[in-house]
Amino acid sequence: MDMKHENNKISFLDNSEEMAFISYVPNGDVLTVDHTVVSPELEGQGIGKKLVAEVVQYARQEGKTIDPQCPFASAVIEKTPDFQDVLEK
Repeated sequence: MDMKHENNKISFLDNSEEMAFISYVPNGDVLTVDHTVVSPELEGQGIGKKLVAEVVQYARQEGKTIDPQCPFASAVIEKTPDFQDVLEK
């Protein structure tokens, strides 16, 4: 399985097939995370959290903050103190 980051989306691929993704809308220094989708066969395996971790890492690399409008991403960030440094203030 591979991660692919392009067009404001980080995808989790299995043999080039998108199995899960997290998307965001860039606006200046803020990435508004708007959607997280995990295919039913991968649910419960931590893939969603890995995607949130990837967008958090990307925000750090780019010096941006995150506005988690997606309820899933918001919940993961809220439960993970290590991710909260990138939250929009």
